[in-house]
Amino acid sequence: MRIRAALDRDAAAISAVVVAALRQSNARDYPPAVIEAVAAAFAPEAVRGQIARRRVFLAEADGVVIGTAALEGDVVRSVFVAPDHQGQGIGRALMAMLEDTARAAGETALRVPASVTAEGFYARLGYTRQREVVQGAERTIVMARALTG
Repeated sequence: MRIRAALDRDAAAISAVVVAALRQSNARDYPPAVIEAVAAAFAPEAVRGQIARRRVFLAEADGVVIGTAALEGDVVRSVFVAPDHQGQGIGRALMAMLEDTARAAGETALRVPASVTAEGFYARLGYTRQREVVQGAERTIVMARALTG
């Protein structure tokens, strides 16, 4: 597996990973309407816009995109791993890349608006719950962690 900066041409593959993760993993914690609304926000054209505005990275194995994560200032965005590759350290590796990138940019802490599904993942990485945000049926757990080293 390798991690690299995402390019415009990666948008469709990133979209496919995100939508698969939403529909298989996040669907346990959110109703279908929320899943489909979030999935629509990750259509390939939307991902191209994210690549233009954020530092977007992807993880690939044998040339296939298997995960993605983005950084926007001091905010972690859109960390997703393909369902058949979850639990293999890919998300952790993507987060390490984001943290290193943030440190190099002078950030001293990171925040993440985590899904209910991902709260445990971020907690294992040292992020702590700051507050919960509820918008209709969508619940987000805002978490944060100081960067050291």
